[in-house]
This record gives sequence, structure tokens and C-alpha cells, in this order.
Amino acid sequence: MKRTDQLDILGRKLTVYVPPSYHLSERCYPVVYVQDGCQLITHCQNYLERLFREQWLHEVILVGVHTDRRTYDYTPWAAPALNPQFPPFGGQASSYIDELADQVKPHIDQRYRTLTDPIHTGMIGGSLGGLVSMFAAYWRPDVFGCLGMLSPSCWYEGVMDFIEEHPAPLSTLKLYVSIGNREGLYKQNAQQHMVKHVLNTCELWQAKGFPTDHLLLDIEDGGTHDLMFMTQHFIKALQFLFGATYTDSSSAKPDHPISQRYAIPATDTFVMRSKQTGLDYHIFVYVPTKPAPVEGYSVLYTVDGNAYFGSIAEAMRLQTRHPRGLPSGIVVSIGYLTDEPFVSERRFRDLTIPDIQSGLRPDGTSWPCNGGADDLLDFIASELMPEIHNRYPVHPQQQGLFGHSLGGFFTLYTLITRPTLFQTYIAGSPSFWWKNRVLFDLLPALQQRLTDENLQIQLMLAIGTNEHESMLTDTRLFYEQIKSSQSKSVIRVEHIEFEGEGHMSVLHSIISPMIRFMFAQEGAELCI
Repeated sequence: MKRTDQLDILGRKLTVYVPPSYHLSERCYPVVYVQDGCQLITHCQNYLERLFREQWLHEVILVGVHTDRRTYDYTPWAAPALNPQFPPFGGQASSYIDELADQVKPHIDQRYRTLTDPIHTGMIGGSLGGLVSMFAAYWRPDVFGCLGMLSPSCWYEGVMDFIEEHPAPLSTLKLYVSIGNREGLYKQNAQQHMVKHVLNTCELWQAKGFPTDHLLLDIEDGGTHDLMFMTQHFIKALQFLFGATYTDSSSAKPDHPISQRYAIPATDTFVMRSKQTGLDYHIFVYVPTKPAPVEGYSVLYTVDGNAYFGSIAEAMRLQTRHPRGLPSGIVVSIGYLTDEPFVSERRFRDLTIPDIQSGLRPDGTSWPCNGGADDLLDFIASELMPEIHNRYPVHPQQQGLFGHSLGGFFTLYTLITRPTLFQTYIAGSPSFWWKNRVLFDLLPALQQRLTDENLQIQLMLAIGTNEHESMLTDTRLFYEQIKSSQSKSVIRVEHIEFEGEGHMSVLHSIISPMIRFMFAQEGAELCI
């Protein structure tokens, strides 16, 4: 039986889909107006019908609204184009939304058996279609009570100002928002802020009092700005906005219990999602068994937690056990949701500053996306550190950072650009080569701050003698330049070369000297 109609209402073309039971019953159905014609509908129609028939999703009428001028219909006000080769944005969203509310919807309600109230009337769209759906929540909540915003273009000029200046949408509305945390990653224009602005939008709505149970922010790990992901989230939007009992089979419990694995005593783990980037981080924490000092534990933060947190935690557990052993301290390692020791794509993004790499990497693979060091530092400073302070008794003026290789670059970049964030910096085999030795270009600014301010910095540089000669030379040079600054701010600086160790084997050689440098007083006699 035919389930789609092609209509023309005052020049607006529509594709109307009715669910399987429509011609077999007399009941009325919710209606969802879908942007960009029927592309979202047709890409998942068979799956939709399966969910309808098996009663995993309540049946709805879907109205695909066509447009041949989406940059006019879907934008809230006029703005210049991102690319000068294209025409400017037209800014006719208000008229478009009113057209749907006052002309198209009455015709649909008259022709089909519909539930006409706002709670049963939705609008869903992707990209700019998600943006216009967002503004329907502001401008016509009297008509559209359920809004689905799939990767909404919150990067659009003036959108964030509008959201900050206006109250949240009416609390009676239901809002579904999806975003892939890799969207805009390779853009050089305003679209590079796609993820940050979408997350900030939802955070602002909640801060302004929008009820959390009426808002679902769905972040797709690894998701990009593609129809494939938007189609998946189209289904999820329908489930949230109009009710469903369906759950993904991947969330079901396994038939057989997972075998117990070795776990390191005195450790905690939890997952945090960055509010700025939507990226997930697996946080590993070593928690001392000895009581905290009155001022709290010292804390060592590390990157690449998957690779060496276990080794550091076991070293801390052994070397702090004796009454005259290493003083107790917390170790917080930032890792990823994987069993692999390294995740190249995430490391290059999180631990570097922006640079254009030509050719291939030394191992013959493509260069991953890079340049997110400041995003990670913002996450550490504004989200992770406060969380650690809430969970454990810590000394706010006894904080350290350790990283190896690219993590060593990240550690020194942090020292140079945010020297007050930590008091102790430990860089193992730092990748000075990144961006044509940019750390040396940035170093004079740090040297000036060390002269002008009383920062009280401790720095340890460590490397293996079997590493590349250029890395050895650059590490020695950086040490000498810091040491020669004659600043009272640098209260302790060490440079260690481990004989016979290479780029990876040096890691375990670094651990014991590193934790002594971080947690013990210089010259202290320890029983370790």
C-alpha cells in the first residue's frame, strides 16, 4: 500500500510518509516536519518500519519539507558567506517557520488524521536544518513542541550571542540535540567551533533553567558532519521526542560473564567528557593508603594514562609503603577508552599545537589531525582539576605534570604558556621537532616571566642516550637555556640521560626519579 504522497502547498513541495498502520486504523498520529525534503526519511525508511511494526517506536507521520534555497530558509538573519565564492546567507528562517506553522501545518492537519497540539508536533533537521529547528523552539513554541537538532550549525554568526541574551526555550518543550565530537575538526573557518558551540548551547539552556529531563544531548564519539550520522540520530530523536522502548542490542548484558582481570590496588577510574570538545577521557587515579597531610596530597598529572599509569601506580604503591619511604601523593593519568597503550589520532590532537604536516609519518601512515593542546589544557584546568579537588584532599600549590614524547612537548608547552597551572614539570624525551622546534621560539616569553614574576618552578628533563641525536641535542639546549636564565623562579632544574635506553625503554627508567622529584624534598634520605 502506498505510504508516501507528493504535495504542493502554495508552491512548497512536500513528501508525506504515513506509518504502516495508518490505512488500517482510524486513530490520529503525531506529525514531524523534516527539513531537506525526504533524505533523512528515505535513508532509514525500512529500519523505521521495522521499529514501528515491532512497537519499538511509536508511529508518526513524517512530512519532508523540500527547499531549493536552504541558505535562505534555514538561517535566522542575513550573514556573509563562509566562502566568498558563494552567495551570502539570506536569513529568512522566521518567515519559513511561520509558513510551516500557519500554512503547511493546517493543510496537513486537514488532509490527514493528526494530533494537532504542540506536544505531538515536531520539527527535525540536520546542519542548517538543525539550526532552523532550534529557532522554531524560540519563535513558534505554540506550534512545535518537539524539536530535533542534528548537528545544528551553532557556528552561524550571531547564534551564540542570541542564546546568551535570550531566556531558554519554554520548559514544556522537548529538545533533542546531537553532535559528533569530530565535527569541524579540519575546518579553518567558523565551522571549526561547531562542537564547542553546540555543547555551550545546551549548557546555557540548562543554566537558564531548562529541565534536564526535557533535553537530551547525544554526542557521537568519532562522529563527523555526515548524513550517515545524522540519519542514525534522526531515529534517536524520534525515540526521545515521541517515546520508545527500543534499546540498542549492544547495550545488552553478555551471555557469559567477563573474566576477572588484574586490577591495581589503591586506584580509581572514571570517565569524563569535555564540555568544550565533547571528547571522552578515561581518568586513572592512584590514591594513597596513608592519611593525607593537613594541607592535602601533592598531585602528579600525566597524559598517556593507558601506556604507563599502571607502572607509575605500582611504583608509588611500593615506594611509599615504608614509614621512611617516599611521601604519599596522588597520581592522575589522562587516557582514552581503549585497552591499547597509545591512540595516535587522539594523542596528536590533544598533545600538539596546530601545524601543517606534509608527506607521511616516518612509519608510512598519514598524519592525524593535530592542534588541540589548548583544548586539553582547558579541560584539565576547568574540569579535571576541580573534579579531583572535589574527590580527594589535595594541596592546590603542589601540582605537577608529566608527559613523554609528544606528551613531553605538551608538558613544556604548558610550562611556557601556562606556567602557573602546575608547580612541577617533568618532560620525558620531548618532541622538540614539532612545528620546526617551536618551543624554542616560544621560550623567550617564559624566560621573561621567570624574570618578572615569582613563579617557583621545578623542571626535570629526561631522555635515553640511544634516542635520536637531534632530540638529545635539543633537550640539552633547552636545559641550558632554562638553567642560564638566572631566575629565582626556577628553584630546581634537573637533566638526566639514561645510558643505553631508547625512546620507549626509557619510560620505565624515568618513573622512579620522576616520582622522587615530584613528591620528595631535594636531598631527603628515603628508604625505598
